[in-house]
Amino acid sequence: MTLIAEDLFLLLVDDETGKPVVDSTKFPRVLAGAVVLELAMSGSVRITAKGEPVKTGRLVVVGPPPPDPLLTRAHALIHNDDGRFKPQRVIEKLHRNLNKEIGERLAHQGFVRRHEDKILGLFPTTAWPALDTAHSNSLRQWIGSAVVDGTTPTPQISALISLVSAIDAVHKVLPGVDKKSAKKRAKEIAEGEWASEAVRKAVQDVNAAVMAAVIVPAIAATGSS
Repeated sequence: MTLIAEDLFLLLVDDETGKPVVDSTKFPRVLAGAVVLELAMSGSVRITAKGEPVKTGRLVVVGPPPPDPLLTRAHALIHNDDGRFKPQRVIEKLHRNLNKEIGERLAHQGFVRRHEDKILGLFPTTAWPALDTAHSNSLRQWIGSAVVDGTTPTPQISALISLVSAIDAVHKVLPGVDKKSAKKRAKEIAEGEWASEAVRKAVQDVNAAVMAAVIVPAIAATGSS
């Protein structure tokens, strides 16, 4: 079974070009957000609330990690931080080289292939063209059914929709849909009753963290230009 971050990668990478359909600031950070959210949904971590010994909105470990190397590493990072950091800080630590790591995992599973090239013959670049689109096409169908047709999505699909919504990329995943209505419906799903209260809080905080993590580098780049 694929991770939420792997499903998100397949949705956000163009099948033909193998390049992300969102910018390089959003892509790795939303993947990192997916890793954190998966840990929360599995009961491995949670986000603290008011009245606890640890400050509000911090990530803390509450259970063992799922049996996956990527999730285990992220779990260890959160454990080592010992409740000091909010999701945004963890996302910033996790996102480095994450797109390549997930691309390699998906290539090993036969979903994509690694394609190396050079921009202007000088700067190396990596793309991940699709090999097997059956899974990603199913994901799009399930997301389209929920966003366009109003069906009730599974928790896994709801999590994907919430993350795609956080970076305003619903129309990228579902080309041709009415952008305004799709955006509204995706937000409703993200805020819906599809998960426990603790996981809903994680969804809210992780999505807010992804948006903040995307905005800060963009502002810094604008200021330096």
